[in-house]
Amino acid sequence: MHLKKFCMAVCLFAVATFSASAFAQGLNWEGQTGAVITPFAYTASAPASKFGKPEVAFHFLNAGNVIGNDYQFSVTEGICKRFEVGFTQSFSSAGNSSATLLGAVPQTSLFTGGYSAFHGKLTVIPENLMKTKWVPAIAVGAIGRIGDQRASFVVTNLEGQPSYSQTNADFYVVATKTVTQIKGLPIVLNFGEKVTNASIMGIAGNAGNAGSPLNTLSTDQRWQGRLFGAAAFVVKGPAKSALILGSEAVQQPKYVQGVGNLATIPTSMTYFVRIVPHMEGSPLQVDLACVQAAGKIAPGVDLNAKARFGMGMSYHF
Repeated sequence: MHLKKFCMAVCLFAVATFSASAFAQGLNWEGQTGAVITPFAYTASAPASKFGKPEVAFHFLNAGNVIGNDYQFSVTEGICKRFEVGFTQSFSSAGNSSATLLGAVPQTSLFTGGYSAFHGKLTVIPENLMKTKWVPAIAVGAIGRIGDQRASFVVTNLEGQPSYSQTNADFYVVATKTVTQIKGLPIVLNFGEKVTNASIMGIAGNAGNAGSPLNTLSTDQRWQGRLFGAAAFVVKGPAKSALILGSEAVQQPKYVQGVGNLATIPTSMTYFVRIVPHMEGSPLQVDLACVQAAGKIAPGVDLNAKARFGMGMSYHF
């Protein structure tokens, strides 16, 4: 009986330990260690005083016939168990909708063109500091996007603003905790706040102010604080795999630069499963997600990007 209890305890400890490392290794949409669209306080794996091996990722989102398809290619490097830095290149293929904005501008033209992003993260407080069981990992990070020519860029150019690629960024603090006290069901909880001037993580360009649409006031950028969070749990899958089931929510700035209060952007959400092929650890992870990005954002304007399929793959060398 004692041997049976001991073996069960070892197995539960292994699953709990694995669940934390599984989340620590997967890259999100923008190349950060995280879930699908939210960053975690963990960083890409690396030795204590050295650079780790790079991790690469590919993400795809079928965002519907208005936004089209988005593709993200990322590479991230862990440093000294506490840092990570990375680069992501975004590409897109236009949708095929015939809908127009203001009766003249094809909606599909608002979401074409790629952009580049650089990110960095520092874990300020490691998880379970000083051998505690309740202290979460806490990290600060930033991501900057350049060459963004999405919706806000198109609209502000139509309003006679200078023709240049836009930049936007996020600065955030996040806390992540893997809860292992519940027998047989490790749970990961994640919560953070970011200060951003990006609309839907740059997919719609820059965030803006409310006010009278299509005037000089509505072309102002706006920085604001937004909350995000995620929760997930780990279960055993077939063939010694692990399935990590979860959901995320990210508040978005309400308005897009240049559009004023003509349109409002809702909170983004995902429901996802992360598949790790082998319980003993695997460099490959696959994410499958249902993404709730944006539907009807104004009377007669439907981006048709609700309940859309997204997927991602991360590989750690």
